[in-house]
Amino acid sequence: MENKGRSIDKSSEETFDFICTTCDGNGKIVEAVRYCIECSGYCCQSCTDIHKTFPVLKDHNLLDASQGNQASNQPTSLPEFPTERCYLHKGKVVDMYCEKHDEVCCCTCIATLHKSCPEKSVMSIPDMINALFKLRDCKQIQSRVRDMMVSMETLGKSKDDKIKALKDVKNKEIEKALKFQKALESIIRNAGEATRNEIESKYKELEKEILQEKQDADGNKASLKESDDKLKKSEGNRAQRFVCTKIAEKKMNETDRQISKQKVRSNDDRQLAFTPNQSLLNYLNGLQHIGMIGVNTKKKTDLYKIKGSKDINMKVKGDSKTCYSFGCCLTFDNQLVVTDYSNNKLKLIDTNTMKVTNYCKLDSGPVCVCCINDHEVVVSCEDNKIQFVSYGNKMTPTRQIKTSHYCCGITTKDDKLYVTDSDSSLYIYDMSGNLLNTVSQDNDGNKLYSGSRHITFSENGDKMYVSDTDNGVVCFDDVGNYQSTFTDNDLIHSDGICVDGRGNIFVVGCWSHNVVQFNEDGEKIGVVIKQQDGLQYPRSVCFHQELNRLFVTLDGSDVLKMFELY
Repeated sequence: MENKGRSIDKSSEETFDFICTTCDGNGKIVEAVRYCIECSGYCCQSCTDIHKTFPVLKDHNLLDASQGNQASNQPTSLPEFPTERCYLHKGKVVDMYCEKHDEVCCCTCIATLHKSCPEKSVMSIPDMINALFKLRDCKQIQSRVRDMMVSMETLGKSKDDKIKALKDVKNKEIEKALKFQKALESIIRNAGEATRNEIESKYKELEKEILQEKQDADGNKASLKESDDKLKKSEGNRAQRFVCTKIAEKKMNETDRQISKQKVRSNDDRQLAFTPNQSLLNYLNGLQHIGMIGVNTKKKTDLYKIKGSKDINMKVKGDSKTCYSFGCCLTFDNQLVVTDYSNNKLKLIDTNTMKVTNYCKLDSGPVCVCCINDHEVVVSCEDNKIQFVSYGNKMTPTRQIKTSHYCCGITTKDDKLYVTDSDSSLYIYDMSGNLLNTVSQDNDGNKLYSGSRHITFSENGDKMYVSDTDNGVVCFDDVGNYQSTFTDNDLIHSDGICVDGRGNIFVVGCWSHNVVQFNEDGEKIGVVIKQQDGLQYPRSVCFHQELNRLFVTLDGSDVLKMFELY
């Protein structure tokens, strides 16, 4: 009978300290001489030779079998040796750490990319693993990874919903375009028919004139024939012949006049002629679309509601005072930048993990902030200064603009800086710091502000809104002409302001401890967030349009609030 159990290469009585994992899986008991880290198993001499033969296995780390730990032929505790391969040098194991760059890499990376790093900052991971590995850090990173995975899943689902909604809108817009095309075709068709009718009308008019002339000619011919016949018959009667002659002369004169008239008409060479509308043809030839094609954001006309909220701790190492954040904004990649006035810091927060990932120290207290481009923000500072800050791998203050007034709210549009003074004026500068205009009065010379604060523009940029502590919100057109002022009893001491990109404005009530929603015409929609939702002296606000998240900073607090809305 065939033996389907294990076969033993050596004596069945023989026992081994370590058994080859691969052979054991194939029903053979063979002594192991090596342990492969990448394979997570023991190897006999044959399997070891195979590792040395095949290119894909050549770079595996083979340790002495005693360095592995086997229980019941399965390793339960692996050697402290990395198995990850370097993405730059595919055959190398990531077993080195550069403390200066806080980066793991292979030995080739160390020799080429980190050769200028201090020797003491370069370590062998297996040799220094006890000093390098911190379980708490690993668990924190793992927790952040999982949080980010949840955020990405939520974002992905929202994108699926948007694609479905976008497809529905696309089909509707195509139907509108087809309807408009048919309307244009109908207009062209009707215009063509009217042109053909006009040609027919002109033809009949000319035909009628010609037929009348022919009829007159036929009548004259008949009358002349009659005179000719009478002249023939009057021979021998001189009196009758005289009368017929005079009558014939009169008819001939009348016929001459009619012939002369017809000659004049025939000389004008009147013909039917259709002249195409060349301007219309040129216009249509240059026409690429039958309408304007753009991307509009669906308007939201009802009040936002809170789905959930989260506190974000913005305190970092070295903060000696409680954080005071008067301003915040989102970068082009939707990271949150907040000012910390009391600690003279500007901080960058990852909106997925809700953690501070970067910060920089400034010369003076930052008040408000806005994003200029994908690598730079601009900050208003307490010492009459506008500070530019780059926020790449490291946040770094760069150039400054010195002003003659206090700098509070700040925003940009069309390479211009708009800055309030927390008092009675709005200043407009170019990016070099040249003052272009000062806005402090309406068209009738009345004072506009009592405490000008934050600034924002409508989604399409045709309106500018300035919050004012006493007057609510002052509205301008895109060139700075005053339009209106709006407020509400629910809004006390207006401060932070932002738009949602869907036709709404969020305005912070610092003393009413709330956020009030208006539409772009200044009509109140309602109170979105109230004091009982966790607001205590809110100061600034910004809105994440992709995830419907509203961020609110608080006066004298180490935390800022994130509200998920729907």
